[in-house]
Amino acid sequence: MGKQSSRRSSRHIGATVPVALTVAGSDCSAGAGIQADLKTFTALGVYGLTAVTCLVAEVPRKVSRIEPVTAGMVREQIGVLLENFRVGAIKTGLLYSAEIVCAVAKTIQDSEKKAARSIPFVVDPVMIATSGDNLLEPGAVEAYENNLFPLATLITPNLDEAALLLETVINDRRQMESAAKALAKRYHASILLKGGHLRGANAIDLLFHHGELTEFSAPFVRGVETHGTGCTYSAAITAGLASGFSLEQAIKRAKKFVTGSIKRRFHWTSKSSDILDALRH
Repeated sequence: MGKQSSRRSSRHIGATVPVALTVAGSDCSAGAGIQADLKTFTALGVYGLTAVTCLVAEVPRKVSRIEPVTAGMVREQIGVLLENFRVGAIKTGLLYSAEIVCAVAKTIQDSEKKAARSIPFVVDPVMIATSGDNLLEPGAVEAYENNLFPLATLITPNLDEAALLLETVINDRRQMESAAKALAKRYHASILLKGGHLRGANAIDLLFHHGELTEFSAPFVRGVETHGTGCTYSAAITAGLASGFSLEQAIKRAKKFVTGSIKRRFHWTSKSSDILDALRH
């Protein structure tokens, strides 16, 4: 009776409000990973589900330790969620190892075949932290390319990740355009290349989708001490897709959302009174 009741309630959620699933690492400082994704889903009116891939001890500018969850446990989390919820879109964040990447890919494939439907799938290839730390074990990049990217509706690399995948350098807008097109051709998926690391007055992202290039631009917010903006961005896109937005509409809204989030960022401080003041405002 308990299982039947739980299944009815979970499917009811999927039928009444949009549902999105994030498959990512847990960030203890709550600025990135599943914590950032859940906050984003909630802010955009989407019910968030999580499959945890690893535990990450980090704060802005420092990743001190990563411990992975077993691939079997990752498979079990995804499988039970897709069986019991009407998931409208899925995103991945930090997957850490080749074994976990392959487990995620196979579980999603098997679940979609069983349900006879395709779910919009956003792959945020979290390979390098904002701090510059490498976040993947050896062999994981190849697993992304061979197993996960072919399933993606959208891949959202930043400039460092795109440069790593293409074994090149990306220093200007022209090179961004070439890189976005090259990635789309190589992986047969739409590409949103995030250009926030380039110098300039605006943070420019380029979408290459169905053979067309679209620019998404917002004023660059300077003086920021934060991390997890890529997680928030891809989560906001996923929330839009789960809510029935087109890809372009989802990205446009997500760009506005993440820019606003950066402007209203939490200011890190060691004074408890200042923290309380920041939370009040």
